[in-house]
Amino acid sequence: MPESPLHEPVLRWYAESARDLPWRASGTTPWAVLVSEVMLQQTPVARVEPVYRDWVARWPTPGDLAREPAGEALRAWGRLGYPRRALRLHQAATKIVARHGGRLPTAYAELLALPGVGTYTAAAVSTFAYGARHAVLDTNVRRVLVRAGAGRAEAAPAVTASERRLAESLVPEDPSVAARWAVAVMELGALVCTARAPRCDDCPLRPRCAWQLAGRPAYAGPPRRRQGFVGTDRQVRGLLMSVLREAPGAVPAPDLDGVWPDADQRSRSLLSLVADGLVEQEGECYRLPGVPAGR
Repeated sequence: MPESPLHEPVLRWYAESARDLPWRASGTTPWAVLVSEVMLQQTPVARVEPVYRDWVARWPTPGDLAREPAGEALRAWGRLGYPRRALRLHQAATKIVARHGGRLPTAYAELLALPGVGTYTAAAVSTFAYGARHAVLDTNVRRVLVRAGAGRAEAAPAVTASERRLAESLVPEDPSVAARWAVAVMELGALVCTARAPRCDDCPLRPRCAWQLAGRPAYAGPPRRRQGFVGTDRQVRGLLMSVLREAPGAVPAPDLDGVWPDADQRSRSLLSLVADGLVEQEGECYRLPGVPAGR
């Protein structure tokens, strides 16, 4: 496959502008790459970095995490949000120990079979940890490629077949270059080709960008739903989890009453946490999974 005219300017820009992030450091283990990718889902880098550093210092291998109760993973997750990610990481660690001898598998299909690992995460870990050739399509990458390659302001709500074909056609043949390309495009979307205020004057792709050359037409696709937070069950779940994370053991139900004034919504949110495996109920008390009641 001939080199794309997009490769050289993006790779040169990345060499000069990349952020110094701990999961990009030389010697980062495949397990640490997986941890970073799971934490970075829908969560800004600034919030992830301190939690990531603490996590990999405490649990540098899957076996280290698997030996702890799942509740400790949820406690260490802190306020990153979407705590099921922590539960899935703990489940993945347990499976890695049981089926892969404690070492993160190298095959894409085996990565994809781990709890909480979807197509994006499997491709990212395979690429960044093992140097495989994959189209790594997160939100930032998709936005850069549809603007530069297809002339549209934003990607569709879900990955389309044409998007995937475009991304795959741009993956360099050399695996080492492919990995740099994947992270470089991701970084470009995070820092320059942003959703709300793209810095087109600073973009290395400006002379070749189909969206720029078309006059930056507005997004004309399906309406995008903005997910609310204030007053939702998700907010109440977060408040309940915050109390349980701080508690040394089980928390009596009355001690949770002050979390939220609407008793029905509070009860519904608490029961949903139990149903999701994020909280365990013992009589009239609640605790993080696997954490001894008397801690």
